[in-house]
Amino acid sequence: MDHVINYLSKINPVLAALYASTFTWLVTALGAAFVFFFKTMNRNFLDSMLGFTGGVMVAASIWSLLIPAIDMSKGEGFMQVFPAVIGFLMGTGFLFALDKLLPHFHVNFKQVEGVKSPWQKTTLLVLAITLHNIPEGLAVGVLFGAVAAGVPEASIGGAVALAVGIGLQNFPEGIAVAMPLRRMGVSRRKSFYYGQLSAVVEPMAAVLGAFAVAFFTPLLPYALAFAAGAMMFVVVEEVIPEAQQNKDSDWATLGFIGGFILMMSLDVVLG
Repeated sequence: MDHVINYLSKINPVLAALYASTFTWLVTALGAAFVFFFKTMNRNFLDSMLGFTGGVMVAASIWSLLIPAIDMSKGEGFMQVFPAVIGFLMGTGFLFALDKLLPHFHVNFKQVEGVKSPWQKTTLLVLAITLHNIPEGLAVGVLFGAVAAGVPEASIGGAVALAVGIGLQNFPEGIAVAMPLRRMGVSRRKSFYYGQLSAVVEPMAAVLGAFAVAFFTPLLPYALAFAAGAMMFVVVEEVIPEAQQNKDSDWATLGFIGGFILMMSLDVVLG
């Protein structure tokens, strides 16, 4: 891990963000590849993985994004937290708008959200997971951009920790797309294709985030909090409700706790 951190610290931050987010995409593809070996997956396992995803995203939002955003803001009292509050509200508002406008399908709820669309359920399911991945890629890119801008509260280790955490929680997301498609009668190859496709947006969002904040340093606290708000919205609106659909919700709760502890530990140890 030290070799990776040293390497990423020596290259262009936009390129580093691209490499890190490509890793998170590949982990999604690895999860989607399970469709070649299984047609169904144990429900308790899936719920625990969804809970794990939520725990990682909440911990990442706090330790990797919100706390650095507040620490790097000038002023005292409310003025110090003001950029984080505004950025957080903008992030939640952005995802709220996408959730209402972009048509997407939730397989556990068996319902379509967003504006009416003639698109097939396979496309709508991919779009649902893609909504999750936009803030994740953006968060990775913004943190690498903060390092490039020389912000003392940001570090390559912290950015790598965030990428590793997001990569780990992307694994069950790949499964969550590919497996339902397989059960719906889609071929293994197409199920895998759509499963990994849902995370392709992460490298693009990461590059955009890194490029933006590297050249517009005053935006950093707002950008970090924006990514945190977007991730929190996804957890509350999508991840936790879907993980709690099963009657035995203890697995999802335990997964959440495990994900939170792991992401918190990664940020402290590597950051």
